[in-house]
Amino acid sequence: MARDYLKTATRTSTTDASEVHDTVQAILDEIEAGGDAKALDYAARFDRYDGNTLLTPEEIEAAIAQVPEKLKADIRFAHDNVRRFAELQKGTVADVEMEIEPGFVAGQKAIPVDAAGCYVPGGRYSHIASAIMTVTTAKVAGCRHITACSPPRPGVGVAPAIVYAAHICGADRIMAMGGVQGVAAMTFGLFGLPKANILVGPGNQFVAEAKRILFGRVGIDMIAGPTDSLILADATADAQIVATDLVSQAEHGYNSPVWLVTDDRALAERVMEIVPDLIEDLPELNRDNARAAWRDYAEVILCADREEMAATSDDYAPEHLTVQAGDLDWWLDRLTCYGSLFLGEETTVSYGDKASGTNHVLPTSGAAGYTGGLSVHKYMKIVTWQRATREGSKAVAQATARISRLEGMEGHARAADVRLAKYFPGENFDLSAHD
Repeated sequence: MARDYLKTATRTSTTDASEVHDTVQAILDEIEAGGDAKALDYAARFDRYDGNTLLTPEEIEAAIAQVPEKLKADIRFAHDNVRRFAELQKGTVADVEMEIEPGFVAGQKAIPVDAAGCYVPGGRYSHIASAIMTVTTAKVAGCRHITACSPPRPGVGVAPAIVYAAHICGADRIMAMGGVQGVAAMTFGLFGLPKANILVGPGNQFVAEAKRILFGRVGIDMIAGPTDSLILADATADAQIVATDLVSQAEHGYNSPVWLVTDDRALAERVMEIVPDLIEDLPELNRDNARAAWRDYAEVILCADREEMAATSDDYAPEHLTVQAGDLDWWLDRLTCYGSLFLGEETTVSYGDKASGTNHVLPTSGAAGYTGGLSVHKYMKIVTWQRATREGSKAVAQATARISRLEGMEGHARAADVRLAKYFPGENFDLSAHD
């Protein structure tokens, strides 16, 4: 049986590919040339904020004092989970070495990048969790300097809860600046900050484009598109929970795709019946986003069996993948393309988005087919080294000389020749290119 699309998207995440490149490039060029003053000009225009760019310790303490104790406790809970999971991840990377040949040792070393720039969205929503996810992982990785950057609100500044989260998670400086100008300030080392080696964190289309343009000059976590989510559900799934989970992710934005893949027509039809009512029950802004996302981007796909469901999911390579079906171990072993996987009704993408410990900065638009999300490893450079005795280098030098000459790289060959001549005078070696 071929996939049966009970609901088909009329738009995709690439339909509205924004033509913002020229605008973002111009802003970056002007800020690089104009430095702090030009960044402040753009901040005044777009952020409509004239307070301190880098928060002082006194301003941080004042912001923290505004955060309710119960919210502080929730932030500390989420931070602890993210920190412990990041520490677990870091433990999977070890410095190692091996003897390639007698006397010739090669090794691997994991070194954290020096400076990280963490962008924390603060426009329509205060993304407290993004501060936790980005700053905590950078801290656990061992970055020497971490800047948290978030858009200030006119007359208010950075949301106090974001300030608190960034502070307890280990940010060295907190910058009240949003958009392209914030990204540029971290990249170019403005306002006395060290130049960022890596930029991480979600943002709007202008932030995403700025990171894309700057990639190569600095590292980035990923090129992000609209968030997307897919649910795999069989006849054992609860239609109300499936529908609620779809709507919970559709509220991210008008162009956030959500997909249901199932082998049970009755479940699919029931979910499609429930979703519109759940959307209409949301607050206005959330409702508008979810309504458009469901109308234009959502799909409901009926498959013949679980193998076809799994193959469909791998083809989509979703950012978030939920399984509400029997035999969860089978799905865990079978599925290969996703940013983060949520197995069973007892967990949900919302847990991962906010507090369970896994990171919510994940690959979108099919990028999960080749990469994972933000983790402690993103901040670490896996580098190699080697050391040899003179005798240990003997066989390697001969092979290097011959391969180099075959490739036509005589300079490389002579770097090996000179060592053989020095270390083993009087010995004759066949260093000509292979026939």
